[in-house]
Amino acid sequence: MQKNQQLYLSEHFSLGEMTRTRFQTKDGNAPSLESINNLKRLCEDWLEELRYTYNALYCLQPGEDYETSASVEPLVISQGYRSEEVMEQMIRAGYHPSPTSNHLKGCAVDIRCAGIEQALRYAVILIDLADDTRRDFDELFVERNRRGIYWIHLAVRAAGNRRKVGILEG
Repeated sequence: MQKNQQLYLSEHFSLGEMTRTRFQTKDGNAPSLESINNLKRLCEDWLEELRYTYNALYCLQPGEDYETSASVEPLVISQGYRSEEVMEQMIRAGYHPSPTSNHLKGCAVDIRCAGIEQALRYAVILIDLADDTRRDFDELFVERNRRGIYWIHLAVRAAGNRRKVGILEG
């Protein structure tokens, strides 16, 4: 689906935002077709549902419509797909990404949160979604860095999901 000259993986999530990185790469952090399909599944099956449910429960006023309300909050994606080159640059910059990161296959996304309360609400919605739909995730972590910034790390593989849940501080 295309909107504003961007390729959208689902109604609200573009390939551009799922591949955005602050590291300069020769290939522009371009994912393979397999990784694009993984990102599409992540967006359609998980992120659209998270966005809708969070807004319906916590943002909309009684009688407001999800499609037209100014109260609807977007999910802010801080990282999605990471190429090998991005991973190498992260290591050079002093980060410690896992060499088997789900981000390498387009199976993971990091969602910025306004604080611990929003992070916990997102996590609960995602766990409930997994239970209600009988779909599973590989990793669901509430994370916080040294500067006090929170995010949700969600990873969903095509198969072999482990349902790892945790709260991580870096």
